[in-house]
Amino acid sequence: MATNTQFSIAVHLMLALGLNCGKEVTSAQMAMSVNTSASFIRRILSKLSKANLVTTTTGKSGFTTLAKRADEISLLEIYKAVDAPKTFEFHDYPSQNYCEVRCNIESVMQNVLNKAQNSFETTLSETSLAEVIADIKKN
Repeated sequence: MATNTQFSIAVHLMLALGLNCGKEVTSAQMAMSVNTSASFIRRILSKLSKANLVTTTTGKSGFTTLAKRADEISLLEIYKAVDAPKTFEFHDYPSQNYCEVRCNIESVMQNVLNKAQNSFETTLSETSLAEVIADIKKN
């Protein structure tokens, strides 16, 4: 199963921008920090820009900055901006009529997984980018 890393990379980018507040950071610089391609970084930055979390300028000398103060940005905003997948999902293998577990697990576990997702999103909503930046500075 492929892992979606867009949320963690988006947080990485936002932290880099927050730590370099006031400086013009390029997608190439961020790509080096993440160890990936600048084009991939630009795709994530585009999503963050559409969510009004960053401002970007295009072109050879283009750069990115935070669109608002780090204490005004929650991790949930970043999570939603990159349309990250839910924390937990059911597999989509076909049901086996003879398997009582497979025939019932989704309906039985849906409430549990919804509670877990809500808890995860609440934690993200209560955590600002500034708090994570402060934690980085402590280390």
